[in-house]
Amino acid sequence: MALPPIHFDRASGALEGANLWERTAALAFATGSKISSHFSHRGYNHCANLLRKALPERDIAIKLNPDATFEFPYGDGYWSKLLNRSFSYEDELELLVRDSVAVDYTLLDCGANFGYWSVLVSSAPYGSHKAIAIEPSSQNFAKLANNAKVNGGRFEVMKCAIGSARGTARLSGTKHEAFSIAGGVNSGGEDVPVIALDNLLDDGKISAEGKYLIKLDVEGVEVEAIKGGTRLLQGDSVLLCEEHGSDRNHTVSRYILDQTPLQLIVYDPRSNRLETVTELSILDRIKVSTHVGYNVFGTASAFWQNRISALNANAARRMQ
Repeated sequence: MALPPIHFDRASGALEGANLWERTAALAFATGSKISSHFSHRGYNHCANLLRKALPERDIAIKLNPDATFEFPYGDGYWSKLLNRSFSYEDELELLVRDSVAVDYTLLDCGANFGYWSVLVSSAPYGSHKAIAIEPSSQNFAKLANNAKVNGGRFEVMKCAIGSARGTARLSGTKHEAFSIAGGVNSGGEDVPVIALDNLLDDGKISAEGKYLIKLDVEGVEVEAIKGGTRLLQGDSVLLCEEHGSDRNHTVSRYILDQTPLQLIVYDPRSNRLETVTELSILDRIKVSTHVGYNVFGTASAFWQNRISALNANAARRMQ
């Protein structure tokens, strides 16, 4: 019989349902995150996953806010950073969704993993937005579906990958946060259905008149996914996708800038603003760590461009 989950409240720091060893481990996870944050958490995932082997198999339910609970296996190297209450996950997206609480948009959470952003964006403090969480991995999908259930079934889940067109692909990988269909058919793993973003319009899942925040975390097939969303990206959509720190060619950003009508926007820590990019050399300065991902935005929507301009203006006023 499975053990009930440990509970952790990020606001208060309260940890409930853990034994002494699990409490000690929680302190190690939080302290390790604080220390490793000074060098982009290099080595953290590996150390946390080693410690996890000494822990009983059970989940932890993290209260992200009063209306959002996120469950994952206790000791998971990728998500245990959340035990560090000062840790902020994907600051660029956090900035935009915090500023868009009153906007009537739908989150398309592509490569949703366990559903962190779907849980958060569908919660009351973030505006109770509609979300569709799309995840191809059977292993991850079970945890994603559980998080939808834990949060009252308030967001939709779909088990498939995102690509340039409908079809089937081979999903493989050794880390749940890095499963990919980019490895080809002979790389082990599992066969998964693939859909294009525009198929969500074709299938009546979403309307062309809506406003969308599209999070693309698709591990190496970002360009193919963008190609499959031509119609959707012509409307009031803003795309968020990953530029890997090790890619000095800035492949995704280069494609957005050179091959699409989308405006490319990046968060610049030097100015603390979301900057419109016309010259990719800015990414040489921003992408300082080779082992992490950096999020970039793309949008052809005047609505979202104006939102981002207003967000920058508000940030500037707060700093005065």
